[in-house]
Amino acid sequence: MDERRLSTRPTMRDVADRVGLSIKSVSRVLNGDPGVSEAKAEHVLTVARELGFRRNDLARSLRLQDRTETIGVVVRQASTRFYDSLIRGIDEVAARHGALVLTATTQSAEREQSAVLALSSRRVDGLIIVPSGEDQSYLRAEAAARMPMVFVDRPARGISADTVVADNVAGGYAATQHLIARGHQRIGVIGTRSSASTMSERARGYRDACREAGLASEDLVRWNAHGQEGAQQACEELLGLAHPPTALFALNNVCTIGAVRALQGAQLSRQVALIGFDDFDTADLLNPPVTVITQDVEEMGRRAAEAIFSRIDGRPTTSRREKTVLPTTLIARGSGEIEPDRPVARRIGA
Repeated sequence: MDERRLSTRPTMRDVADRVGLSIKSVSRVLNGDPGVSEAKAEHVLTVARELGFRRNDLARSLRLQDRTETIGVVVRQASTRFYDSLIRGIDEVAARHGALVLTATTQSAEREQSAVLALSSRRVDGLIIVPSGEDQSYLRAEAAARMPMVFVDRPARGISADTVVADNVAGGYAATQHLIARGHQRIGVIGTRSSASTMSERARGYRDACREAGLASEDLVRWNAHGQEGAQQACEELLGLAHPPTALFALNNVCTIGAVRALQGAQLSRQVALIGFDDFDTADLLNPPVTVITQDVEEMGRRAAEAIFSRIDGRPTTSRREKTVLPTTLIARGSGEIEPDRPVARRIGA
């Protein structure tokens, strides 16, 4: 068999070559039509599964210009305003194009792959993906067939695709500069170490600002903030140091909530400054209200949808994959404006 054909998505011809039947016979089996013996049909289905053949092949769909007026959206499962805002922006653009948005949520790399491929097999016209996994090479066949795809929040790995992201480095830099400008010299960071580019980019902005100001940073970074409880524990660890930080920068809203709990438990909410990356529903209701770096997530959704429909409609655009970087905004509410006018008492683990 021609191995080059199997480097992309397997075709009906690949299945026919493997089983030694005509394409017409294989087509009958795969479409559930009669005319092929039960034994041969079972052999065809077994080989099709082994090769990874999927019905409604994308290349055929594109050749026939068989538009379904649907786009698939796959997001990480979370009950945060990030995803609500993202879907709202996508829906707004899709409605103008008369398209339906099909949404799937994921919790793991495996679920991401199955959800994306399920939407692809249903011949959606394009895909918008907030990746959960670290490798999207499973979409090489779709990429080779030029299926419109846009990745949001962080870029794909293993394939080349359009991307819409926030300027995480600039956001991390702005948060740290804001704290430095108020006199803080020991600024702690809590986050989760992973291959996700968002956390590392925000931490890079923090390090850049500290380096420019001549401040130490590495001994005040904690990457063990897994979930709200983990973030609370990471914050408590920092506050329990012999020389604790006078300010904290939380790299996402889950970490921010954990930090708020730790500061409240230690009665340091008005003594230690706090800035979080990403807003959350109760941030402005806390005491003090939480200063945050925000992303215009709804605009990210709009830009992603506009990029998808530009590809779908074949409007003039570069064949090179494009990366759209949107600015972040600092919203000063109170917690990030606390000045280090007195030393932080060691109330954690004292």
